[in-house]
Amino acid sequence: MRAETPSVLLIYTGGTIGMIENPETGALENFNFDHLLKHVPELKRFNYRISSYQFDPPLDSSDMEPAYWAKLVKIINYNYDYFDGFVIFHGTDTMAYTASALSFMLENLSKPVILTGSQLPDRDFAHRRKGKPHHSHRNCSS
Repeated sequence: MRAETPSVLLIYTGGTIGMIENPETGALENFNFDHLLKHVPELKRFNYRISSYQFDPPLDSSDMEPAYWAKLVKIINYNYDYFDGFVIFHGTDTMAYTASALSFMLENLSKPVILTGSQLPDRDFAHRRKGKPHHSHRNCSS
């Protein structure tokens, strides 16, 4: 049963896109996507129901292999009736391989599956946590 509000499942496999800079040490650490809306309140303005699933532990994309592609397909299949779309956060080193494999494994779906990654961490994240304005994402919804 689908909710009236559009819904998206975020699936974090690993990679820089899901890392934040520790403000005290400067080291990159994995972000807990369960706290996404708390730390990125800008997402609330879209009026979407956003849920997340993250690999534990997150994978370095060089460790991505067919068994993990199958896991992604199972996650999407299991949640298919509950969400309007899926966004997979992935490391950039092997994202093209995963995209190719999933294009065959998820053939003929009627819902979008977006695969995305980043080669740079979100350095503005620490500023948002402290309530400071940020600038690098101001055009995200454009």
